[in-house]
Amino acid sequence: MKIRKEKHQMDVVESDLSASSLLDVSLAGCAFENVNLSGGSYKDVNMSGGSFQNVNMSGWVLNDLNLAGLKIENANLAGAQISDCNLHGMTIDGIEVTALLDAYQAKEECREDSSQ
Repeated sequence: MKIRKEKHQMDVVESDLSASSLLDVSLAGCAFENVNLSGGSYKDVNMSGGSFQNVNMSGWVLNDLNLAGLKIENANLAGAQISDCNLHGMTIDGIEVTALLDAYQAKEECREDSSQ
């Protein structure tokens, strides 16, 4: 089934749309509940102003993102890796991450100097 240049509300319930492609589609204001998006690919997507609750994103790779102002609460970040990112103003439990990294680096440098 192809839907082209349509502008109206759709209610899709108990449906399997596996392997579908959505290209140049506006889903602004849509609600997704109990939806399986596993294995999906998202490119050039605007998800600003949304919220995720009870979401499983294990194994995701997030690249080239704007997460300014993002708030993460009650999350399992075990094994998460953050690299090559602008951390200015980022806090963990109210502590500036850049200050933590600076303190860690200073401690490592001090340890290296004392071992020589």
